[in-house]
Parts: sequence; C-alpha cells; structure tokens
Amino acid sequence: MILLSGPCVIESEENIFKIAKELEKYHNDDAIDFYFKASFDKANRTSLESFRGLGIDEGLRILQKVKDDFGYKVVTDVHESTQVAQVAEVVDMLQIPAFLCRQTDLLVACAETDKKINIKKGQFLSADAMVYPALKILQTRGCNEATYENSKKHGLYLCERGNSFGYGNMVVDMRNLVIMREFAPVIFDATHSVQMPTAANGKTGGDSSMVPYLAKGAAAVGVDGFFFETHFDPSIALSDGPNMIKLDELENLITKIKKIQEI
Repeated sequence: MILLSGPCVIESEENIFKIAKELEKYHNDDAIDFYFKASFDKANRTSLESFRGLGIDEGLRILQKVKDDFGYKVVTDVHESTQVAQVAEVVDMLQIPAFLCRQTDLLVACAETDKKINIKKGQFLSADAMVYPALKILQTRGCNEATYENSKKHGLYLCERGNSFGYGNMVVDMRNLVIMREFAPVIFDATHSVQMPTAANGKTGGDSSMVPYLAKGAAAVGVDGFFFETHFDPSIALSDGPNMIKLDELENLITKIKKIQEI
C-alpha cells in the first residue's frame, strides 16, 4: 500500500519535524510504501489573507532535511512548469494539484524528469476524462497507451479527491476509482474529499468525521494507495484543518484499511 501523509503545508521547520517523527512507524512498516507530504506553497487559497507556506527555497530546504534525517521519500505540489526542475532535485514524487491537472506545460515538464508523478483529478472532471492527462505524461515518456500496467511502469498515479457540483461540497463517486484504475494505479485522497471549498467565512471548510468512512469504502472498492493530511491539532492548522485527520487517530484507521485490503 502506498501512503502519502503529512501536514497540508509547511508551517515551520519545528512543526514539520514534530509531525515527521510521529509518522516514522509507517516508514518502518514493510507493508507500506511511505511518502512524507507537505506543500511549500498553497497557490490556490480562498483569499489573500490565507497562509500559503514558506516558499519554494525554504520549503525545499526543510523537505531535504526531512529526507536526510528520517530517510523518507517526499512528495510536494508543483504549480508552474518553471518550478519543476528545482523541486525534482529534492522530491521523489511530483504532485499535480487538481485545478492544474490539464495544464499541458506543467505535465510535460514533470514527465521530462525521472520522478514519480501523482495527478489529482480535477473536481470539475469526470473520471474517464483523466485518461488525457495520463496520456500527456505517458507519451512524453515514450508510451502511447494509458493502461494500469504502463502507468505503473512509468511511475504515474492518478488521485481521486471527489467532485464538486457547485454546492460548496465534495461528492465521492466510488465508480471513479474503478474507472481511473483502468488507466493507472489510483491513490484515494480521503482528506481533500471531505472539503467544503466555499465556506461562508472565506476559508475552506470540511467535515473530517467522514474521512474514515470514505477511506474504508475506497479500500473495499480497491485502490493502490491513500493520501491523508494530518496534524497534531487540526483546529490550529494554517491550511485545510477542517478536513485533516488527527495524528493520534491515523494509526487506527490505517490498521482497519489494511485489514479490509487483506480481505
């Protein structure tokens, strides 16, 4: 099982290392392919007042230190093609944010590296439409057919994070997991799938109580990995707190997911 987990955004070096230490058990689990996830910049925030992160230079310095100190593989978001080369010097997986999943120059720049790539499905796209972003990566890497086997060979993953229908909420259609898995290994982003993007206070809301149910449902349907943003205290997290899962609740959930997958 692939596991992408960490805080939404790099709030500080101290916070990152505190969380990274608590995730060490997953790195040491032979049944889990663990990646530490944190963003150096959240480029798509609701308002100018929202915290975006520490920026690319400081953020990558901290992620490199996480790699050096813990031996973790790391993943972070890239938002522009001009960022890719610099980010690829540090990370093991490049992540394409959902709203950018069709951006050709960004996809091609990522594909021209030797890094694994996780493309989040845009909340505005149907699952079958994700074959086209997948093909942009695969064709750049010399492969003309989007199949599960080809994508796995070329290090490409597709990530489900729900669909929005204009009601300020996300809806997860479990059929999407089956459809996208025809094109590539699928990672289910359980925490972003409970977002409420247009909360009345100008900040993204969410309902983290639904995270375990969706994650267990995805495990039952069949996926290749999971994405969980986590924090010691989501109520004070500087980004996406309402949809995060608390660190002390994560282990129990992952144990249940593994049991479902074994069945």
